Amino acid sequence: MKAGSGIPLWIVALLAAFCLAVLAWTTFGFVVPFKHETGQAVLDTYFAGYDESAVFHMQKLLDENETATRLLRAMYFGPELIFPALLTALLFLAFLKLGPVGSWFGRSLHPLVAKVIYLLPFVYGIADYGENIASLVAFGDGASSSLAVHLLPWMTRVKFASLAICFILMVRLAIGRWLSPRRD
Repeated sequence: MKAGSGIPLWIVALLAAFCLAVLAWTTFGFVVPFKHETGQAVLDTYFAGYDESAVFHMQKLLDENETATRLLRAMYFGPELIFPALLTALLFLAFLKLGPVGSWFGRSLHPLVAKVIYLLPFVYGIADYGENIASLVAFGDGASSSLAVHLLPWMTRVKFASLAICFILMVRLAIGRWLSPRRD
């Protein structure tokens, strides 16, 4: 794989614009109104994570507030259906654009490490969809809600950890490419 993988920058920029548009839709269409309605943030926005007690508190809050429940469900069946896929694609294309993975960090990498790096965006996407499903189950009336209550904090942690690792690697790789001598 050659550096840049032949992916036009405009495709990556267009995908980034779509991600920002859907993120704005989520934020201003659902997260801000939810906070206004309940005085509490949506659990998906807790970057530092949360524990099961926060999930129990959210269950109680949603049991008492039908508007908040409708907002949360609409968010999961609206922008949260497409945002994880868009961001996963953006992260993966960014890694391809910064490639080749075999020579990242100024030395060759073991092929398994290279594959793991390319899989990180997909770990994010799976964790984000898993978090959304666990939220719907945990805040529903199903018999599986107790399992979802235990899984939800972990899914959020995996989502944000994989996202943070992706961003750190991309920044590192972008700086490495910028500082490396140009080959013409």
